[in-house]
Amino acid sequence: MSRTVAEKRQAFRALHEEGCFVLPNPWDVGSAHYLASVGFKALATTSSGFAWSTGRPDNGVPREVILAHLRDMVRATDLPVNADFENGFGEGPAEVAQSVRMAVDTGVAGLSIEDSTGDAQSPLLPVDIAVERLAAARRAIDEAGGDTLLVGRAENFVVGVPDLEDAIARLRAYAQAGADCLYAPGISTREQIEAVVAAVRPKPVNLLIGGPSAFTLDELAKLGVRRVSVGGALARAAWGGLVTSVQALADGRFNALPKEPTGGWLNGMFRDAG
Repeated sequence: MSRTVAEKRQAFRALHEEGCFVLPNPWDVGSAHYLASVGFKALATTSSGFAWSTGRPDNGVPREVILAHLRDMVRATDLPVNADFENGFGEGPAEVAQSVRMAVDTGVAGLSIEDSTGDAQSPLLPVDIAVERLAAARRAIDEAGGDTLLVGRAENFVVGVPDLEDAIARLRAYAQAGADCLYAPGISTREQIEAVVAAVRPKPVNLLIGGPSAFTLDELAKLGVRRVSVGGALARAAWGGLVTSVQALADGRFNALPKEPTGGWLNGMFRDAG
């Protein structure tokens, strides 16, 4: 039996109350169907994975295309979907609020707002401006009923400013501005993770594991992490298989074409999903 948007949002919030869960990142409807079939409890979109599927770089997809993608992903599964909503698609607080209202209308159970600028010379927004934008997102969500989870992101470690003290200060400010969950993509050591969790407790923390890691989910749970996402890693895995096969074809070889999964298996999975 399919769940309503309100039920998905309620279930998503409950996941953030205790324990630690994996929040994998599909990049299209097909990958969302597959991840849902494996038994995950929620999904999150990936701006990079989706952008690559449209032939664009990360952060290069227009807002209207992202919103259509979010609607497709919400319809694709009975699981809650968290939106990677990039920088909120707006220069100032009013524009961010407008974009957030549109995102909420797609039915997503949560959405994240980044504080990066896209400018290599000045990659992070000033904290006061980032806070104003996040507070505007909070107000937009509250005006829509308040049940959509808001994630505040400090992008220090992915934009070349790996300053843990500054990232923590930003996360604390975002928590005060109304973020329900905090996220500093790029932190990777036990000490960094523990510091972030302690700084924003009792609010939940999302951790990005974007590549091979020695951590297990149980270990991350003991460190206090509430949810673990993988960003564009699964999309990169799919691209990795494609690149390997295509390079062989370009060399005149066919030995790199995959045996698995078979077309029959894929057809069966999507037949059951549909």
